Amino acid sequence: MIHSKRHGEILRILHEEGTVSVASLAERLGVSLETVRRDVKPLADDGSVLKMHGAVGLASMVGEAPFERRMRENAEAKRLIARMIAATIRDGEAVMLDTGTTTSFLARELLGHRRLTVVTNSSDIARTLATVNGNKVYMAGGELRSDSGAAFGISAIEFVSRFSVDHAVISIGAVDAVAGLTDYALDEAEFARMVLSRGQRSLVITDHTKFGRQGLVRVCGFDGFSELATDQPPPRDIAAALSQAGARLTIATA
Repeated sequence: MIHSKRHGEILRILHEEGTVSVASLAERLGVSLETVRRDVKPLADDGSVLKMHGAVGLASMVGEAPFERRMRENAEAKRLIARMIAATIRDGEAVMLDTGTTTSFLARELLGHRRLTVVTNSSDIARTLATVNGNKVYMAGGELRSDSGAAFGISAIEFVSRFSVDHAVISIGAVDAVAGLTDYALDEAEFARMVLSRGQRSLVITDHTKFGRQGLVRVCGFDGFSELATDQPPPRDIAAALSQAGARLTIATA
């Protein structure tokens, strides 16, 4: 739905470029930042565009980059987070991990652990931790995603629902003070929600670039997990939402 001529121009720019900063839109349209934000709101409300931190994206073109490329993005931050969390997991404990670049980094940091029980839908995580150090690895079945080699669908969700673990860990694509945790695909969000429900400790790990973003599908609010681990302090509104929900915040440092 195009609400005005300027809305049409915003959509035209986004069709050409995919994602554009709010500041760039304001400059190109010759209006204030506040005017752009006001113009974007109805487009976001009807699902035409997605609001991100300081930027706007066309809904049909915004999504996560292919898995291998995402493994290279902010790699050091993800490694710091993974190392911090690995230190809180003890030999012999049970861990459930969803697919994601930060959880894949965590799997690599767990290579020094012994006798872990690992439940995952990620073939990358399963390959990393299976057949070493006396680990037991349970891999969920289902339709394998071509870019990440992860299994999704009803069968994957039903499989992991049978387990209760010490640590249930997900990585997340977007964290917003109002929307909570969101992701870009329905099946990933549904799987992540199930994972969080299966752990004595429910943990979200994400680097700071995910703050202020909104994905297409809600995973849960800030009351849906016990802890969030990241590499930099989140914006005040997100920190306040975490505190109000009683979720612990941990920051990894070099």
